[in-house]
Amino acid sequence: MTRTVKRAFKFRFYPSDAQAAQLSRTFGCVRLVYNMALAARTEAWTQRQERVGYNATSALLTGWKKTEDLAFLNEVSSVPLQQALRHLQTAFTNFQARRAKHPTFRSKKRSRRSAELPDGCAPSTVTVSCDAAGRWFVSLLCDDAITQTSATGQVGVDAGIDSLLTLSTGEKITNPRHERADRQRLARAQRNLARKQKGSANLAKARINVARIHARIADRRRDHLHKLTTRLVRENQSIVIEDLAVRNMLKNHRLARAISDAAWRQLRTMLEYKAAWHGRDLIVVDRWFPSTRLCSACGALAQKMPLDVREWTCPCGAVHDRDVNAARNILAAGLAVTACGDDVRPQRESSRTRQSSRKQETPRVTKGTPVH
Repeated sequence: MTRTVKRAFKFRFYPSDAQAAQLSRTFGCVRLVYNMALAARTEAWTQRQERVGYNATSALLTGWKKTEDLAFLNEVSSVPLQQALRHLQTAFTNFQARRAKHPTFRSKKRSRRSAELPDGCAPSTVTVSCDAAGRWFVSLLCDDAITQTSATGQVGVDAGIDSLLTLSTGEKITNPRHERADRQRLARAQRNLARKQKGSANLAKARINVARIHARIADRRRDHLHKLTTRLVRENQSIVIEDLAVRNMLKNHRLARAISDAAWRQLRTMLEYKAAWHGRDLIVVDRWFPSTRLCSACGALAQKMPLDVREWTCPCGAVHDRDVNAARNILAAGLAVTACGDDVRPQRESSRTRQSSRKQETPRVTKGTPVH
């Protein structure tokens, strides 16, 4: 069975000096138009309670181009400027639907430098970007045919730090700790950056050097996650994961660096879209489900399970590896959700809402870190 999906292909490219200058000029115009349109929409609402949409900002853009101060906007393609207004409209739509925060102004130093060039053609979107390390990329969004193969496997996945993932099969996938591998190199580069004089050419070179180390870490992490998630999706029809409150877990300053390096949120995102591509079932278990304290053999619930306890014995005689037991319980809870619409495992004793092990949609109910 073949399925057509939207898929982006990203390539590195090397523009000439003239092309790089024109693209940089385009990036600046895109950022300027976005910020001006955001200011106009914010002012209209705060002063007149008037909603300004995409059509109105497009008309404003036409007027801006006719002014003497903004005549340089005519020197770049109009398509990226219109795309910036569409992105702003999407940002306001998400804000009004309470899916995102209010749009913010784009910073020259911190914002992503990119521009969408074609519109209404094939490929549907071509995005040119330049990262902080000075590398140029072009991303092509195309319709791609994916052949969906059959798979019979079922796996529960428990995320961790020592082992990036522990599977219900008993397999443990080692955490490569990409950030730790380059930590000393990054620290030296950052110290060198701190010593440079503000506004000097050496400061710009040192900043690029730091950005290249960050890019190396991110690239290696992304490559590892892609290979790992592709393998899980190809081998299993049903994949069960736990709904982790990563943002809240990052408040633990002792583990924040390791949690960020593990990139659990990125891992879940990859699993979500790859499972959709290949027709797999991705099941998310409620973050409050006591997967670690529950005996996968008899269903008994331990009262406490400190983090330093890596192996424990249930009164029924079963000896459990902490992470493998959690992965097996996550799989059982996920399969119960698909089979019965609810979990058949023992309910947590501290449940206030009497909800099932299925992921809950209300963020206030599930606010906090997982109970293990």
